[in-house]
Amino acid sequence: MSTFEALMQFVSSWVTDPLVVNVFAIILATAVTSYVSKRVLTSLAGRLQATKTPWDDALLATIRRPLKLLIWVMGLSLAAELIAEAQSQSQLDVIDNVRHLAFIALVTYFLSGLIKELESAYLADGGDATTVTAIAKLVRISVFITAALMAMQTLGLSISGVLTFGGIGGIAVGFAAKDLLANFFGGLVIYLDRPFKVGDWIRSPDREIEGTVIDIGWRLTEIRTFDQRPLYIPNSMFSTISLENPSRMLNRRIFETVGIRYGDISKMSDIVSEVKTMLLEHADIDKERTLIVNFNSFSASSVDFFVYTFTKTTNWVEFHEIKQDVLLKISRIVEGHGAEIAFPTSTVHVETIQFEPQLDIEKP
Repeated sequence: MSTFEALMQFVSSWVTDPLVVNVFAIILATAVTSYVSKRVLTSLAGRLQATKTPWDDALLATIRRPLKLLIWVMGLSLAAELIAEAQSQSQLDVIDNVRHLAFIALVTYFLSGLIKELESAYLADGGDATTVTAIAKLVRISVFITAALMAMQTLGLSISGVLTFGGIGGIAVGFAAKDLLANFFGGLVIYLDRPFKVGDWIRSPDREIEGTVIDIGWRLTEIRTFDQRPLYIPNSMFSTISLENPSRMLNRRIFETVGIRYGDISKMSDIVSEVKTMLLEHADIDKERTLIVNFNSFSASSVDFFVYTFTKTTNWVEFHEIKQDVLLKISRIVEGHGAEIAFPTSTVHVETIQFEPQLDIEKP
């Protein structure tokens, strides 16, 4: 028998074997299904991109790979079952468990990717970074916990037993990791109460903490100080310190004291009146807030009046531009009335002393 005849006989035996035909048909059907699903998703891509909702774009971006893997897992597991039925029934349970575990893993992979895509989409759309990130983290943790419990049930582990063991072991773990848990719940409180969010400028009068919030994690909050150094703060600390959030201020305050010479005190009333008029007419001053310009005190080298008002802007750079403009206008008003802004001076009074000439007394 020639080699060719032997090969043809071998192929003929395989082709006529029902098991081989069925396995080949399943693999071929799997490949065709995978190809068709790819073409369908590609055709849907153009239509879904025309919509404004982020859900369909995120779904399309994350479903491609998990769907392809799921089709092949199902096809190969079905082929493996046919082979196991023909040879040994003992492998069927193993194949079934592997299929279930693969299904759980792929669904978890898909949901995790979908959450990530939706998080990015909402952040790009201008959503609140703190809220979006917090919801994404909570949903992601829920997905992983649910997947872990389903996997344990597939493997035949008792979920109630695991939870009971976790309750007993949680006591010991709680004592060992109380700081970690405190930081975790501190982060949860920040997400719920929202005393600040990513991008806010915060500071604490109790500690040397001041800067812009970069990230709010489950254990640490990252702040970028104004000298551009990163500062990492345990979340539990925020429950023990007072915190200011200047980012949520409605206005910025101008509070300045101006002194003029004692010799110009007769001009004080006119100066104060004109400064107040100037502030009321200033486009960048908030007239709805408290506005005071009053003669205030007699100082050592000057008579003082104070200016108390608020700007409309809260931007730090713009505020200082407005403050500079206000102070320069005040100085021009003072000069316009023929007065001068005082500076520390000392006056020395010298009394005139008359000396009487002494008479020479002639000695005897």
